[in-house]
Order: sequence, then structure tokens, then C-alpha cells
Amino acid sequence: MQFGYTILYVADVPATVAFYESAFGLQRRFLHASGDYGELDTGGTALAFSSLRLMTELGKQPQRASASAPCFEIAFTTHDVSAAVQRAVAAGARLVQAPEPMPWGQTVAYVADINDVLVELCTPVTLPPQG
Repeated sequence: MQFGYTILYVADVPATVAFYESAFGLQRRFLHASGDYGELDTGGTALAFSSLRLMTELGKQPQRASASAPCFEIAFTTHDVSAAVQRAVAAGARLVQAPEPMPWGQTVAYVADINDVLVELCTPVTLPPQG
């Protein structure tokens, strides 16, 4: 089995796709002509978006994200967290937590995207040597 994609439910899929392209440098993989579904290429797994409206039509009860009370987060790794935060904020993200070194060696920051999804920007995790 392989992890295929994560879908976030958002009000405006085209605006969200454009935001992620600008804020995080991701490349658009697909945007349906209806504007109700889109995917971004993140490497091994796609980050996808479906409209709240479509999910409601399909009989679901989607909830809007809340960065102040998250039930999930997405994370992007980078070697320059400060620059990534600046780029995201310039594209319309809201700063939640400035870059901070963590005891386990990562530098971590948080922003909220235009849908209030919590996004972690961090340096890669360095695994200890196995021996």
C-alpha cells in the first residue's frame, strides 16, 4: 500500500491552489474545470483540495479548519525556515509561531493558510545514528 494524497476541504479551491503555489512554491498538478477539486505536486504524495460545497453535496458534513484549535496540521521541510515564513506571510499566510529551535534539533515555525489550516514550516528531522 502507498499513501496517495491528503485532501483538505476549503471554500475556494482555485484560490487555495494559487495561494499554495505562491506561498510554498508547490506546482499545480491538476485543477478540475468545475473548480471543486485540485491537486498540488509535493513529491511522493499529492496535496489535494476539495470544495466544502462539493463535499456537502456528496452527503458529508465538512468542517472548516481552525489554526487555533487544529485537529491536524500539514508540514513542509526546508533548510531556511525564516525565509519560508517570510514567503508564506507575503503570500497571505498569518504568522502563528515564529521560527524557534526545538530541543530535538529542528527549527519549527507555524503559519495559518488562507483557510486557517495550520502549516508547520520546519527543518528536516535528523535521525540519530543507528548502531
